[in-house]
Amino acid sequence: MAEDQGFKRINFFKGFVTTTKDWNDAERYHVEKHKLHNRCFHGAGVVPGYRQELKIRARGRADMSVEVAPGYAIDGQGNDIILYETEIKAINKADFKLPLTVYFVVKYVEEFTDFISYKENLDFKGHRRIQEKAVIELSITEPDISREVEIGRVYLTEDAKKITDAKDPLEPGPNEIDLRYVPRAGVVGGYLPMDLINRLRKIINAQRDIYYRMARDKKVLAANSAALGLMTIDMLLESGTVGPQNIMPLLSNLGDLEWDTVTEIEATKPTLKAMKDFGQFKHAVEVFRDLVDDKALAIDENEVINFDSLDQVISVKEKGNLALSAIVGEEITPAVLENTENAISQEWTKIKEFSGDMPEVVTIDGQEWTLIDTIDILNKDSEQAHAFQIIEPRDSWRARQRIRYPDGVTVEDVGIAHEGGYTAFEILHVTPNRPIMLLRRMDYARGDFEIEYSANDVRVGLSQCAGSDKRFRWRNWPFLIPAEFVTTETLRITQKMLTAARDINMYRFWFYQAL
Repeated sequence: MAEDQGFKRINFFKGFVTTTKDWNDAERYHVEKHKLHNRCFHGAGVVPGYRQELKIRARGRADMSVEVAPGYAIDGQGNDIILYETEIKAINKADFKLPLTVYFVVKYVEEFTDFISYKENLDFKGHRRIQEKAVIELSITEPDISREVEIGRVYLTEDAKKITDAKDPLEPGPNEIDLRYVPRAGVVGGYLPMDLINRLRKIINAQRDIYYRMARDKKVLAANSAALGLMTIDMLLESGTVGPQNIMPLLSNLGDLEWDTVTEIEATKPTLKAMKDFGQFKHAVEVFRDLVDDKALAIDENEVINFDSLDQVISVKEKGNLALSAIVGEEITPAVLENTENAISQEWTKIKEFSGDMPEVVTIDGQEWTLIDTIDILNKDSEQAHAFQIIEPRDSWRARQRIRYPDGVTVEDVGIAHEGGYTAFEILHVTPNRPIMLLRRMDYARGDFEIEYSANDVRVGLSQCAGSDKRFRWRNWPFLIPAEFVTTETLRITQKMLTAARDINMYRFWFYQAL
């Protein structure tokens, strides 16, 4: 090979008289360099994602022929083997001593074309082009990857009348197409429309959290596997290794994990199975699995990938997410204890009912807590300073309330409420490694819900709002952020309602820190 002695490029200079050897050497240089790249960076095998990947299919006829779909492979020498049109390949049983295994292989061949001779001088003649071709052959010996690439095999019996697709691809039977041994060349990533990727990542993150809570709170063990599957896909998306060639197989595996969750709920969780949303969730999983069952994106008549099929898959996932969220949210059991009534000092619970202006310093159990920051909801300057926003709500609305605290004092305030999505904001003037007490002025007319808080994208825990009060409706609801989650001088907080069909309202925030 050329690289054994080192590569040489042709170098033109004034007066250089080129010969046919010079031009052929120049061409050979690029060919050999390309083959070296193929061998070292991609290896040998069928290239995923190009057209129909040289897939062998039964023809649906009672004969011994198959069809080989267009695709691209690389052999062990680094040659590009490209089949541009579907090819029919028939097996003549008389050519073989059965039973035995017959291998389908694709080979790279070169063919001289475009012959020309010049009548002015008959010594000047030759082929102007070399055609690179793919040839499909049958073999009874194990394929040699250095000169051919296996694209399938079949174990033929003496009584074989036709070749069929495998009923079980993982364990094909006699006279069925076996694709288990087809080598795959290395491919990383590939183009997927970013709007679809962003939607997919959003739904993956949402469902991962829901499945984790289903496993933790509802004790559905299969849900944990589904959550891990979603996390794996998210990691692959982040690393840029997901492309047209593998997106559907990944989603197909996820569909199987989700179906295990459905099956376990039906078998062991009658309460969850009886929920009105379970049927919708089950139907969404069934449709999702049907859509990804082919494990390949659709190809249009021009052999171009049609991403509408992926768009449809993601849309089904988005619709199913509402039902999945409702299953977990309707009956969440207490799971995190760090912010229950018992875990927070009773002196803090008294401040829930405090109607006056919040003091600069409060003393709780002998420890002074300093007011470091506040957010005045619907005050434009205050919201902008704290990067306050409500993200992806199903609905949101402003409210002006003139209601009372339990001490009888009436307070008027304006705020905002939303259903679905989550709230994000920043706490300023933070001293790292010190706990923070978050107080949220809220309308307590409808409680009995749980809110999840995260700090700098790390989950802190749940704020459990038990009970309700339709007479004295104002509360300053506390949530403790332990010191280990307070890592920066500006702390980004997200709060998300976990209880289904409930809204979260907020009128003002106060933030105290034990300094």
